[in-house]
Formats: sequence, C-alpha cells, structure tokens
Amino acid sequence: MWVVAGLGNPGIEYAFTRHNVGWMVVDELVSRHHFGTPQLRHHGALWKGTLHGEGLLLFKPMTYMNLSGRAVGALMGYLRLPLEKLLVVFDDVALPFGTLRLRERGSAGGHNGMASVLGALRTLDVPRLRMGVGPLPPGANLVSYVTERFRPDESEVLPAFILKGADAVEFLIEKGFEKAMSAVNAHPPK
Repeated sequence: MWVVAGLGNPGIEYAFTRHNVGWMVVDELVSRHHFGTPQLRHHGALWKGTLHGEGLLLFKPMTYMNLSGRAVGALMGYLRLPLEKLLVVFDDVALPFGTLRLRERGSAGGHNGMASVLGALRTLDVPRLRMGVGPLPPGANLVSYVTERFRPDESEVLPAFILKGADAVEFLIEKGFEKAMSAVNAHPPK
C-alpha cells in the first residue's frame, strides 16, 4: 500500500495558491481515479482506492501547512507502513515554476510543512515530490508569496503542471523510485 500526502492549507482563501499545489495533485488523482468521498481521519481528508494493483491512500492534512506533521505522523503511526511507501507532495520556491523533483530523502529545504513532517516522523528518510513554484521575487515576503494566487501567466500552465505532478506519482507507484527519479528529474519545464 502507498500513501500520497499532498500538503496545503484548508480554507477558500488558500485554494489555488502556491502553497496548495500538493493538495491540487491529490485532487487530480482523486478525480482521475474516481476515489469518491473522503473520510475525515487523522486530522485530514483520506481517500482509499487502488492504482496499478496496489492499495493507495490519498491524504490532505487539514492542520494548516506548518503543522502538517501532526496529520501525516498520526496517519503513518496508525498504518505502521514503512516510510518508503509514503510520498509527500509540496510546493518549493527554490525550484523554477513547473519543475518537479523526486527524492527519497533529504532536509526540509526551508519548507515549514515538510519540516513538520520530518519532525513528526523523526527522520530525513521521507520520500517527496517537490513542485517548483519559484523563484521568489527579489524583496518579496515568502509567506505572502506562497499564500497568494498564481499570476495569470502561471495560471495558464498550472493545469498542465498539476497533471504532470499526478503523472509523476502514478509513474512512481508503477515503476519504483529508481526509474521514476530518472524520468521525473530529467525533464525541466518547457
């Protein structure tokens, strides 16, 4: 069984903001595979289904970004799955808009939501899909930047970017990390 946790913030004011691209990828997968209505469990929304013959849980923490670890930690503690079956999807201002980076482990890279997850799970060995939403404009406030809506030019290509993120998740589940990292990390945005 796989768990895909898309990080984001609850509330209409955060819908379609940079910080919610993880949620958008989960929403795309839910829609694509007709997972239906979520259960509200472990401080989040949880969908159950299958993909490529494997059980799949899609999860959106409802704790707000900076406390994402509370929800992800509760879910993983309940499931007792190995962490290599978890994928955390989140925004990253250090990557150019439209870039994907798949990694099996690493630091939070300054992302408070991922730092919360790493802290809750007490390890850096947490697989992640970083979704590039940067770069941060010179002099811009980071919190304001990630919680504001996309610019019109970004909004035009956002649907394709989210589809690409969902495709990367599917490819990982079907082919495994080695093949997925080679494929996903090799393609810069157009």
